[in-house]
Amino acid sequence: MDFSDEGILISAKPLGEANTIAELLTAKHGRHLGLVRGGRSRRMRPLMQLGNRLSVTWRARLSDHLGGFNVEMLEPHAARVLDDQAALAAIGSLTALAKHLPERDPHPHLYYGAREVLGVLNDANVWPTLLVRWEMLLLQDLGFGLDLSECAATGTDTDLIYVSPKSGRAVSRDACKPYCDRLLKLPRFLLEDDASPAPADVLAGLALTGHFFERDVLAPHGLTLPASRTRLIE
Repeated sequence: MDFSDEGILISAKPLGEANTIAELLTAKHGRHLGLVRGGRSRRMRPLMQLGNRLSVTWRARLSDHLGGFNVEMLEPHAARVLDDQAALAAIGSLTALAKHLPERDPHPHLYYGAREVLGVLNDANVWPTLLVRWEMLLLQDLGFGLDLSECAATGTDTDLIYVSPKSGRAVSRDACKPYCDRLLKLPRFLLEDDASPAPADVLAGLALTGHFFERDVLAPHGLTLPASRTRLIE
Protein backbone atom coordinates (compact mmCIF):
# COMPACT_ATOMS: atom_id res chain seq x y z
CA MET A 1 0.00 0.00 0.00
CA ASP A 2 1.32 3.44 -0.86
CA PHE A 3 0.33 6.94 -1.96
CA SER A 4 1.94 10.26 -2.79
CA ASP A 5 0.36 13.51 -1.62
CA GLU A 6 1.12 16.85 -0.04
CA GLY A 7 0.30 17.78 3.53
CA ILE A 8 0.65 20.25 6.38
CA LEU A 9 2.46 18.95 9.45
CA ILE A 10 0.08 19.20 12.43
CA SER A 11 1.94 17.04 14.95
CA ALA A 12 5.40 15.52 15.37
CA LYS A 13 5.97 13.17 18.31
CA PRO A 14 9.36 11.60 19.07
CA LEU A 15 9.66 7.83 18.88
CA GLY A 16 12.85 6.54 20.40
CA GLU A 17 16.04 8.51 19.97
CA ALA A 18 15.91 9.05 16.23
CA ASN A 19 12.43 8.71 14.77
CA THR A 20 9.23 10.77 14.66
CA ILE A 21 5.55 9.95 14.39
CA ALA A 22 4.34 12.62 11.96
CA GLU A 23 0.70 13.62 11.67
CA LEU A 24 -0.32 15.55 8.57
CA LEU A 25 -3.44 17.13 7.17
CA THR A 26 -3.10 15.94 3.58
CA ALA A 27 -4.84 17.18 0.44
CA LYS A 28 -6.32 13.84 -0.69
CA HIS A 29 -6.08 11.49 2.30
CA GLY A 30 -7.22 13.61 5.24
CA ARG A 31 -5.52 13.53 8.60
CA HIS A 32 -2.88 10.82 8.29
CA LEU A 33 -0.08 9.50 10.51
CA GLY A 34 3.17 7.81 9.61
CA LEU A 35 6.65 7.07 10.89
CA VAL A 36 9.46 9.33 9.71
CA ARG A 37 12.72 7.47 10.21
CA GLY A 38 15.47 9.80 11.33
CA GLY A 39 12.88 12.53 11.91
CA ARG A 40 14.82 13.82 14.92
CA SER A 41 18.12 14.12 13.07
CA ARG A 42 19.77 17.47 12.43
CA ARG A 43 18.95 17.19 8.73
CA MET A 44 15.27 16.40 9.30
CA ARG A 45 14.45 18.69 12.22
CA PRO A 46 13.81 21.76 10.00
CA LEU A 47 11.18 19.75 8.11
CA MET A 48 9.47 18.54 11.29
CA GLN A 49 8.15 21.97 12.27
CA LEU A 50 4.40 22.51 12.71
CA GLY A 51 2.74 24.21 9.77
CA ASN A 52 5.32 23.21 7.17
CA ARG A 53 3.91 22.08 3.84
CA LEU A 54 5.52 18.81 2.81
CA SER A 55 5.54 16.47 -0.15
CA VAL A 56 4.93 12.98 1.27
CA THR A 57 5.01 9.39 0.13
CA TRP A 58 3.36 6.90 2.49
CA ARG A 59 4.02 3.17 2.40
CA ALA A 60 2.74 0.28 4.51
CA ARG A 61 2.34 -3.45 4.09
CA LEU A 62 -1.37 -3.24 4.95
CA SER A 63 -3.73 -0.27 4.73
CA ASP A 64 -4.53 -0.26 8.46
CA HIS A 65 -0.86 -0.16 9.50
CA LEU A 66 0.86 3.00 10.70
CA GLY A 67 3.22 2.91 7.74
CA GLY A 68 6.06 5.26 7.04
CA PHE A 69 6.45 8.68 5.43
CA ASN A 70 9.18 9.89 3.13
CA VAL A 71 8.97 13.68 3.26
CA GLU A 72 10.38 16.63 1.34
CA MET A 73 9.94 20.33 2.03
CA LEU A 74 7.56 22.35 -0.11
CA GLU A 75 7.05 25.47 2.02
CA PRO A 76 8.77 26.21 5.37
CA HIS A 77 5.96 28.28 6.89
CA ALA A 78 7.28 28.11 10.45
CA ALA A 79 10.73 29.42 9.51
CA ARG A 80 9.23 32.43 7.75
CA VAL A 81 7.52 33.81 10.86
CA LEU A 82 9.97 32.98 13.63
CA ASP A 83 9.93 36.59 14.86
CA ASP A 84 6.14 36.95 14.74
CA GLN A 85 4.58 35.61 17.94
CA ALA A 86 1.00 36.05 16.70
CA ALA A 87 1.68 34.15 13.47
CA LEU A 88 3.43 31.35 15.39
CA ALA A 89 0.45 31.13 17.73
CA ALA A 90 -1.84 30.94 14.69
CA ILE A 91 0.15 27.98 13.37
CA GLY A 92 -0.11 26.28 16.76
CA SER A 93 -3.85 26.88 17.01
CA LEU A 94 -4.65 25.77 13.45
CA THR A 95 -2.61 22.59 13.69
CA ALA A 96 -4.01 21.70 17.13
CA LEU A 97 -7.62 22.08 15.99
CA ALA A 98 -7.01 20.13 12.77
CA LYS A 99 -6.12 17.09 14.88
CA HIS A 100 -9.81 16.70 15.77
CA LEU A 101 -10.69 15.67 12.22
CA PRO A 102 -11.42 11.95 11.72
CA GLU A 103 -8.32 10.05 10.67
CA ARG A 104 -7.96 9.30 6.94
CA ASP A 105 -11.19 11.11 6.04
CA PRO A 106 -10.48 13.50 3.13
CA HIS A 107 -11.35 17.18 3.61
CA PRO A 108 -9.63 18.86 0.65
CA HIS A 109 -11.32 22.25 1.12
CA LEU A 110 -10.06 22.37 4.71
CA TYR A 111 -6.56 21.45 3.56
CA TYR A 112 -6.46 24.16 0.91
CA GLY A 113 -8.06 26.63 3.30
CA ALA A 114 -5.33 25.93 5.85
CA ARG A 115 -2.73 26.25 3.11
CA GLU A 116 -4.17 29.67 2.22
CA VAL A 117 -3.96 30.84 5.85
CA LEU A 118 -0.37 29.65 6.22
CA GLY A 119 0.64 31.16 2.90
CA VAL A 120 -0.19 34.72 3.99
CA LEU A 121 1.14 34.71 7.55
CA ASN A 122 3.45 37.56 6.60
CA ASP A 123 0.40 39.81 6.12
CA ALA A 124 -1.27 40.50 9.47
CA ASN A 125 -4.08 42.37 7.72
CA VAL A 126 -5.21 39.22 5.90
CA TRP A 127 -4.51 35.98 7.77
CA PRO A 128 -6.63 36.59 10.92
CA THR A 129 -9.78 36.86 8.81
CA LEU A 130 -8.89 33.72 6.84
CA LEU A 131 -8.17 31.85 10.07
CA VAL A 132 -11.62 32.59 11.51
CA ARG A 133 -13.28 31.53 8.26
CA TRP A 134 -11.23 28.32 8.28
CA GLU A 135 -12.38 27.59 11.83
CA MET A 136 -15.98 28.04 10.67
CA LEU A 137 -15.38 25.45 7.94
CA LEU A 138 -13.80 23.08 10.45
CA LEU A 139 -16.81 23.34 12.75
CA GLN A 140 -19.05 22.56 9.80
CA ASP A 141 -17.05 19.49 8.78
CA LEU A 142 -17.06 18.23 12.37
CA GLY A 143 -20.86 18.40 12.36
CA PHE A 144 -21.28 21.59 14.39
CA GLY A 145 -21.71 24.21 11.68
CA LEU A 146 -23.43 27.50 12.48
CA ASP A 147 -26.56 28.68 10.67
CA LEU A 148 -26.04 32.31 9.74
CA SER A 149 -28.56 32.38 6.89
CA GLU A 150 -31.48 33.97 8.77
CA CYS A 151 -32.65 35.14 12.18
CA ALA A 152 -33.64 32.29 14.47
CA ALA A 153 -36.52 34.33 15.92
CA THR A 154 -37.97 36.22 12.94
CA GLY A 155 -36.72 34.44 9.82
CA THR A 156 -35.35 37.66 8.33
CA ASP A 157 -31.97 37.59 6.59
CA THR A 158 -31.11 41.25 7.21
CA ASP A 159 -29.35 43.08 10.05
CA LEU A 160 -27.96 39.88 11.58
CA ILE A 161 -25.59 40.95 14.36
CA TYR A 162 -25.59 38.15 16.98
CA VAL A 163 -25.46 34.36 17.27
CA SER A 164 -27.29 32.31 19.86
CA PRO A 165 -24.72 30.47 22.03
CA LYS A 166 -27.22 27.60 22.42
CA SER A 167 -28.48 26.97 18.90
CA GLY A 168 -25.65 28.42 16.81
CA ARG A 169 -28.19 30.38 14.75
CA ALA A 170 -28.04 34.06 13.81
CA VAL A 171 -30.17 36.67 15.58
CA SER A 172 -31.22 40.03 14.09
CA ARG A 173 -30.90 43.42 15.74
CA ASP A 174 -34.64 43.70 16.40
CA ALA A 175 -35.00 40.21 17.86
CA CYS A 176 -32.01 40.43 20.20
CA LYS A 177 -33.09 43.40 22.32
CA PRO A 178 -34.38 41.53 25.40
CA TYR A 179 -31.20 39.47 25.84
CA CYS A 180 -28.32 41.04 23.89
CA ASP A 181 -25.89 40.48 26.74
CA ARG A 182 -26.34 36.70 26.47
CA LEU A 183 -25.57 36.48 22.75
CA LEU A 184 -22.33 36.16 20.81
CA LYS A 185 -21.40 38.94 18.40
CA LEU A 186 -21.56 38.11 14.70
CA PRO A 187 -18.86 40.03 12.78
CA ARG A 188 -19.86 41.29 9.35
CA PHE A 189 -16.92 39.66 7.57
CA LEU A 190 -18.51 36.25 8.15
CA LEU A 191 -21.53 37.36 6.13
CA GLU A 192 -19.90 39.41 3.38
CA ASP A 193 -16.50 40.03 1.87
CA ASP A 194 -14.30 42.27 3.98
CA ALA A 195 -10.59 41.89 3.31
CA SER A 196 -9.44 43.74 6.44
CA PRO A 197 -12.01 43.94 9.23
CA ALA A 198 -11.31 45.80 12.46
CA PRO A 199 -9.34 43.90 15.13
CA ALA A 200 -12.43 43.90 17.36
CA ASP A 201 -14.35 42.04 14.65
CA VAL A 202 -11.60 39.44 14.32
CA LEU A 203 -11.64 38.92 18.10
CA ALA A 204 -15.42 38.58 17.98
CA GLY A 205 -15.00 35.92 15.29
CA LEU A 206 -12.48 34.01 17.37
CA ALA A 207 -14.77 34.24 20.40
CA LEU A 208 -17.65 32.90 18.30
CA THR A 209 -15.84 29.87 16.91
CA GLY A 210 -14.03 29.29 20.20
CA HIS A 211 -17.33 28.99 22.08
CA PHE A 212 -18.60 26.20 19.84
CA PHE A 213 -15.26 24.42 19.63
CA GLU A 214 -15.06 24.37 23.41
CA ARG A 215 -18.66 23.32 24.00
CA ASP A 216 -19.25 20.85 21.18
CA VAL A 217 -15.85 19.49 20.14
CA LEU A 218 -13.58 19.66 23.17
CA ALA A 219 -15.60 19.61 26.41
CA PRO A 220 -17.27 16.21 25.70
CA HIS A 221 -13.74 14.70 25.71
CA GLY A 222 -12.53 16.64 28.75
CA LEU A 223 -10.39 18.94 26.59
CA THR A 224 -9.96 22.71 26.39
CA LEU A 225 -8.91 25.11 23.66
CA PRO A 226 -5.18 24.92 22.84
CA ALA A 227 -2.86 27.24 24.73
CA SER A 228 -1.59 28.56 21.39
CA ARG A 229 -5.06 29.90 20.63
CA THR A 230 -5.13 31.74 23.96
CA ARG A 231 -1.75 33.29 23.12
CA LEU A 232 -3.07 34.28 19.71
CA ILE A 233 -6.01 36.16 21.23
CA GLU A 234 -3.76 37.85 23.79
